[in-house]
This record gives sequence, structure tokens and C-alpha cells, in this order.
Amino acid sequence: MNGYTLALGALVIALSAQIAAAGRGLECSLLVGQPRARRRAWMAQTIGSLLFALHHVGSLELILHTGLYDLRQTVLAALASICFAFAAYAFRRQA
Repeated sequence: MNGYTLALGALVIALSAQIAAAGRGLECSLLVGQPRARRRAWMAQTIGSLLFALHHVGSLELILHTGLYDLRQTVLAALASICFAFAAYAFRRQA
């Protein structure tokens, strides 16, 4: 496997994790009977996840159209997105 393929895979994983985190955040922000502050925090998490997902799409588009990539940055983005999604699922269990 070359670096190009690894970068593509890492960005697809990062994008999937951010979409999952955004979905969980949106689900939690729409729950009935929770305090307003918690609802706003979940909505902020949802918006942040969607912005990161948009960034990953832009990076993926750059790789596909120009062939320019940074393997270290894409792997770090994937790891950060996985941690972000894990935290969203863990916080949901506590809510």
C-alpha cells in the first residue's frame, strides 16, 4: 500500500467518524426533557463535527483532484476524528 492510498483511507475513516459524531450530537440535542445548556452544548458539538467533516471533504477533494497529500496530517485527522466520535458516544451514555 502506498501513501496515497493510506491517505485516502484515513480521510474516509475521518469523514465517517465525524459524520457519526455529528449524528449522535444531533440526536442528543433533540432529546426532550434536558436542560437548555446541555442542548446547546450538544448542538455546538454537532456543528463542530459537521465543520470538521466539511474540512475532511475538502482535503479528500484536494487529494483526488491534485494528488497532493500529507500522510501524517491525514492519519492524525483520522485518529482525532475517531477519538471525537468515541467521546460523543461515551457522553451519550452518561446523558
